[in-house]
Amino acid sequence: MEVGAENFARCLPHIRRCILRAAFVALDMEFTGLHSTCLQNNEPSLFDSPAERYVKARQSVQRFTPVQLGLAIFSKENSNKYVVHSYNFFLFPSTLGIRDTEFTLSASSIKFLSHYGFDFNKFLKDGIPYMNEVQEKILRQHLLAGTWKVCSTSSADRDVLKKAIDEVTSWITAAKEEETMILQDLNGYHMLEVQLVLRQALKNVWTEPVGDKKVMVKKVSPQRRQLLENSSYDHCQEKLILLSARGFTNLFLILVKAKKPLVGHNMLMDLMHLHDKFYRPLPESYEEFKRNIHNLFPVIIDTKTVIKSVQKKGLFPRVSSLLEVYAVLCSDAVEAEPSFSQYLTVLAEHVDKVNFIRGGVSSINFSGEDAPCRHPPALVVHVRGWPGLTERQIYQEFKARCRFDVRRLSKNQFILLSNKYKQVKLVLRDYRHHPHLQVSVYRHWRHSPSVNCLLQISGIVALWSLLAFVLGGARSC
Repeated sequence: MEVGAENFARCLPHIRRCILRAAFVALDMEFTGLHSTCLQNNEPSLFDSPAERYVKARQSVQRFTPVQLGLAIFSKENSNKYVVHSYNFFLFPSTLGIRDTEFTLSASSIKFLSHYGFDFNKFLKDGIPYMNEVQEKILRQHLLAGTWKVCSTSSADRDVLKKAIDEVTSWITAAKEEETMILQDLNGYHMLEVQLVLRQALKNVWTEPVGDKKVMVKKVSPQRRQLLENSSYDHCQEKLILLSARGFTNLFLILVKAKKPLVGHNMLMDLMHLHDKFYRPLPESYEEFKRNIHNLFPVIIDTKTVIKSVQKKGLFPRVSSLLEVYAVLCSDAVEAEPSFSQYLTVLAEHVDKVNFIRGGVSSINFSGEDAPCRHPPALVVHVRGWPGLTERQIYQEFKARCRFDVRRLSKNQFILLSNKYKQVKLVLRDYRHHPHLQVSVYRHWRHSPSVNCLLQISGIVALWSLLAFVLGGARSC
């Protein structure tokens, strides 16, 4: 089922009931971009520690926005079967507040979404609003102070509001007190926006929603207006405005409160966007981010981590995408059909371990220490007779044979990292007699600048100590 702003409020109670009785939920998100190319050195690298990668990813998450969230809610039918309710939610940042929201579009991501038939009109026109705790706090303050405004940047939104204001201002001059008129064809979020704008602009009107897509406007005296504003029947009370502006965040809070196991595939960016867009802006501290996510979702299962683990054990074919994994599981390639309880037992060791793409660890452990990654040995390239060589040029040199990540070690030395043993062996063989590039296995005690510096200092200290001993002995004679 596709859900937008227009039908979100109607669907939410049913979705909430499904979540509360679920065994687990699965989630996937689409974004306007993944890794920002505007930021220097922001590409993922095998040299990245988890904290370094988090800093890179955090900068990208702050620039992009989710456009769609897929949610599959699995409920137990019997010992070996589940019933699943699937939803696609179109998302768009809340435009109700004092500040507008800006985000970036990545051409490759937009092309990817277009290729798979993503409906950009629904994203723009019917995206469900959302906000995090900080944005909600700011909105609440402005609602109390009466300084809020609607940041409707699209021409479609402005046209809806302008049409409503024109209709009411033309009608109200000749209307008598207690007379009413009906504004029609107001979709989703416009129902609230129109009422708030009219009430702020005209002190002698009152508004109420009357069924789907309609708002009643009544001409009233200022005294009557004040009484109505203070009544419990006001559809534009602060709590209701916040509820509407919060939008999809209401569903996020249901998921957090339910504490159901959360399943995804390559989940790191999903989890970072969940934190940033619906909970709080991402903290600077990587460890604080881990603690927050674990508190929000105590049980996380990343299917990418599971597949990588069983592939290393030779228990699953080499596949790259989740679609290929599904095809294998649905084919005759799987000889037995274990029960779900057996699957869950096998998954226990992978709980809270989220895949870490090309980096210093194999996965991020949200409930403990991150396990180091077992990379092939690093290589060191010593350059002779080829002055001014850059990391980019070294990368291009080895790119034809295999993919290495490159980092400068010293003026004439570079470190190469790969995640494939075969590539390391190939390069060591092919560059054995290269005229300008001497390639060998990196040894920390031999190649590290810090170790070399320490050895040089130690050598100088030892030399001075020897001289002092010799000279002191000579004077004593």
